Amino acid sequence: MSPAPLQPGTLYLVATPIGNLEDITLRALRTLRECSVVAAEDTRRGRQLLRAHEINQSLLSCHKFNEAKRSGELLERLTQGETIALISDAGTPGISDPGERIVRAVLEAGHRVESVPGPCALAAALPTSGLPTEEFHFAGFLPHKSGARARKLEALDAVPGTLCLYESPHRIGKLMRELEAQWPEARVVLARELTKKFEEYLRGTPEELAAYYAERKPKGEFVVLVHRA
Repeated sequence: MSPAPLQPGTLYLVATPIGNLEDITLRALRTLRECSVVAAEDTRRGRQLLRAHEINQSLLSCHKFNEAKRSGELLERLTQGETIALISDAGTPGISDPGERIVRAVLEAGHRVESVPGPCALAAALPTSGLPTEEFHFAGFLPHKSGARARKLEALDAVPGTLCLYESPHRIGKLMRELEAQWPEARVVLARELTKKFEEYLRGTPEELAAYYAERKPKGEFVVLVHRA
């Protein structure tokens, strides 16, 4: 059976590799090839991806600083019957990446939104963590300011299941100290550089992982998985 053609006036949320360029679906490649335009969080990263798969396609920048303004242009294109593929720098658009505001605007305007599923750092890290997966809570990135971070972690204390966070290398040491204060006996898994050459999983208590990074410079984005006893 031949794949269904793209539907006019549809926004396609296309998941892209989080590291390994081979981690992209045939459907994602076809959507990127056949759509009217690709709206990309970073057009430079988007161009690299398209070039790697020999796709010649128009790109439009769409990031968190222009997402509100860009929504109007995308809605106009959809009204004219175009098909738009939205991609982030890596992974699934709208999951701690730009996209949520545009999706809401597109739906409110009565247009279709369709998911082209694929890579997501959370989905890659959780099953291989060794922590319970039957119930989990994804909280994304914590706020930057210490007071807001503390309040967020305190609120998460009542949430059951494995806690899943994203964190930058600049704040991973701080987060481990915060987790030590909040849940000193927790089992923590740090997943970094997922699907890349230097993919790494570190397991331990918050105190052990804080000590580990007190002596090393953290590199790469982290998925932080916390199981509280």
